[in-house]
Amino acid sequence: MRRFSWLYLPAGLTYAFLYLPIVVLVIMSFNAADTPYRWDGFDTAWYGRLFADRAVREGLINTLLVAAGATVLSTVLGTLLAVGLARHTRSKLLDAIAVAPAVLPDIVLAIGLLAFYTAVQFTLGLHSILLAHTVFGTAFVAAVVRTRLAHVDGSLEEASRDLGATGLQTFVRITLPSLAPGIIAGALLAFSLSIDEFVIAFFTAGPQDPTLPIVIYSMVRFGVTPEINALATLLLAVSFTFVIAAQRLSRLTESL
Repeated sequence: MRRFSWLYLPAGLTYAFLYLPIVVLVIMSFNAADTPYRWDGFDTAWYGRLFADRAVREGLINTLLVAAGATVLSTVLGTLLAVGLARHTRSKLLDAIAVAPAVLPDIVLAIGLLAFYTAVQFTLGLHSILLAHTVFGTAFVAAVVRTRLAHVDGSLEEASRDLGATGLQTFVRITLPSLAPGIIAGALLAFSLSIDEFVIAFFTAGPQDPTLPIVIYSMVRFGVTPEINALATLLLAVSFTFVIAAQRLSRLTESL
């Protein structure tokens, strides 16, 4: 029988501090009361009201458009970047530059992007948010794909070229299939990050095209309601699903 370790106590308190507010938020999203501070029974009416809200629907559509576009761009660019750094141009400086958008504080990256857009007189809108999300999404995809590349046997690519295949044929028929689990995991991670991202979107968005996190921020400024709890619960569910799927694929990548 295993003995109880007192180290479990601070760990348990830490997890309770981190996740208990989330549990309360999810529970209160099914509250029948019109206030999030009093429980009047179980009800799912707030989810129905949520989808009837025009601002929420438009914010959701904008978020999905940005997330889908940023995922496609960051997956393509991140995969090419990872292969290029691992197979063709090995440089610690370039490695640091490639991962910089992922480790920089969001506020720093947001201000830098806004300053760049202003300097080149680039109009703000969904397209500016899409490009901004592609910047940090590319860094995350590249990191995940490079992890997969470390487990790919480079001799297969050499054998393909020795048998007369061109560089493009080798990349399409050998490299891409080998990297598929890592590419999918990186794409899921980029999509999840884009859906939840607020700071960069807030700085780079136009006045007429708010994403869902910006809509939530504007709603919270007037007080927290069960409708906001329901919206946050749905975002949590989507984020957890994509993050867990990406984690599973990353583990599969390491085991193959």
